[in-house]
Amino acid sequence: MNNWLYETKEIISLEDFPTDTFGYIYMVTHTPSGVSYLGKKSLYHNIKRKLTKKELADMPVTRGRKVTTEIVKKESDWKTYFGSAKPILALIKDGKQEEFTRQILQLVPNKKLLTYYECKYMFNYGVLENPDKWFNDNILGKFYSKDFL
Repeated sequence: MNNWLYETKEIISLEDFPTDTFGYIYMVTHTPSGVSYLGKKSLYHNIKRKLTKKELADMPVTRGRKVTTEIVKKESDWKTYFGSAKPILALIKDGKQEEFTRQILQLVPNKKLLTYYECKYMFNYGVLENPDKWFNDNILGKFYSKDFL
């Protein structure tokens, strides 16, 4: 499996990231065609988990509404992720993941900056203006490559 590359280092586990990393901006390139995809990926997801009867019984009695769930931080699928573009997903489904290179462009410390840097890179690279070089077809669901035709 082709791992993520950051600068010249191969990223294999969470320990390979600095401790303050929330996520990263990445570029996935289909080597045979030279077409790329720019995106963002979080290293963790928050999942709402329902508390068990025992956990609820062990909770101290408080006034007001009873808490029945907790938020659990879980590692995302970043190790096996190639992007969300339909053409990439189709190639991956056909078993062609070896035709892709995965590069981390920037490490990001929080969710808000993750979205900011994703947009910044997309605008700087002109992903919507060059549909023959990029799988991306929109930015934030507001700007579309079809608007440039």
